[in-house]
Amino acid sequence: MALLSCQDLSLGYEGKAILEHISFAVNPGDYLCIVGENGSGKSTLMQTILGLHHPLRGTVKTGDGLKQNEIGYLPQQTQVQKDFPASVWEIVLSGCPGRQRLLPFYTKEDKRLALQNLEKMGITHLKKRCYRELSGGQQQRVLLARALCATKKLLLLDEPVSGLDPKVTAEMYQLIEDLNRKEGITVIMISHDIRSTLQYATHVLHLGAEVFFGTLQAYLSSSALVGLGREAGTSHE
Repeated sequence: MALLSCQDLSLGYEGKAILEHISFAVNPGDYLCIVGENGSGKSTLMQTILGLHHPLRGTVKTGDGLKQNEIGYLPQQTQVQKDFPASVWEIVLSGCPGRQRLLPFYTKEDKRLALQNLEKMGITHLKKRCYRELSGGQQQRVLLARALCATKKLLLLDEPVSGLDPKVTAEMYQLIEDLNRKEGITVIMISHDIRSTLQYATHVLHLGAEVFFGTLQAYLSSSALVGLGREAGTSHE
């Protein structure tokens, strides 16, 4: 059974569509990369999956017992967010179910889960540090730990390596791949990095003048890839 299915989606603002007739399904264990030019509607689609934006037409459904508030989300960071004056521990805890249920306190299970995900991201030693004092790569690990507190099934990642240097970018991609391959967490990731998309994805959703959804292998031989650079496909092969 599909973990997430979108059927005949049309998305836009004030009744004007920027995306139309988008249909795809994501199964447990998939690693779906969403690619396309700037302004093609990638972030709007992700916000729609999260229930933060309503489609003009079509449906978004979850399956396999997944609830919409059980999706982990790592958004693109703004400068204001990067300067957020909270501790690493406070930020990671805020992703736990206790906060989502609007409880006035965190449970022992919430704290255990937060600590587990700090360890998983290799940042336990940063627990008491102020978030805004961290490097870009450390901040992304904190946000990924926070996203993991909300889910055991599905992560949505919006440009998770944006602004990171090559070494830290490679480390972040490896962390995400391990979560997908070793822990079975399904990943949906927006990326402008076509080379890494071709290295890690099992499926690709290409948005733009031509819309494509299918396996990575099918994408490599599709005309949709041309718009983002056929040379990326050649280097992968």
